[in-house]
Amino acid sequence: SGTVKDTVARAVHAASGRARRPFVIQDCGTIAETLLDSELFGHVRGAFTGAHADHPGIFVVADGGTVFLDEIENTSPALQAKLLRVLETGEIRPVGGSRGRVVDVRVVAATNTSLRDAVKAGRFRADLYYRLSVFPLSVPPLRARGVDIKLLVERLASSAASTHGVPTPPIAPSALTALLRHAWPGNVRQLRN
Repeated sequence: SGTVKDTVARAVHAASGRARRPFVIQDCGTIAETLLDSELFGHVRGAFTGAHADHPGIFVVADGGTVFLDEIENTSPALQAKLLRVLETGEIRPVGGSRGRVVDVRVVAATNTSLRDAVKAGRFRADLYYRLSVFPLSVPPLRARGVDIKLLVERLASSAASTHGVPTPPIAPSALTALLRHAWPGNVRQLRN
């Protein structure tokens, strides 16, 4: 957590042939499963109370581009089955809909837990795990990326200065040394703050 997984996913998208198409992020741990189903796959008007209009869902919005699913470990078995179908066939079906639609998206999924352990414990589908782990990337904690700290500090200082309309301040060598020695339990999020 806090390793800026979304930045890595955005870099994968930007370096791909899909870079000019949408990049859409969904945090699977922040909303209820029924809402997540609707957010991912969309819904048709009247599918549930409050569904006053059709909603396309992020897989349709990101068609041709990339969907980044953060905290994928928080999905239910039913939602995992739907995600597996999208990965295998490209087909989605909106909540309350009777017809499917084929989309072309790259799915980048992230977790801060071991999905392999979740599979062993029966909390995550093995078939989905193997579909998602075609090309795994590990984002180590910030304390293991000393070289990155200097670059991140410079970029964050420049960004903050730009936001506030002031010149970028120099980073004192003693401050940089202190930053390099810190354990950073909150990773890049802590450094940014």
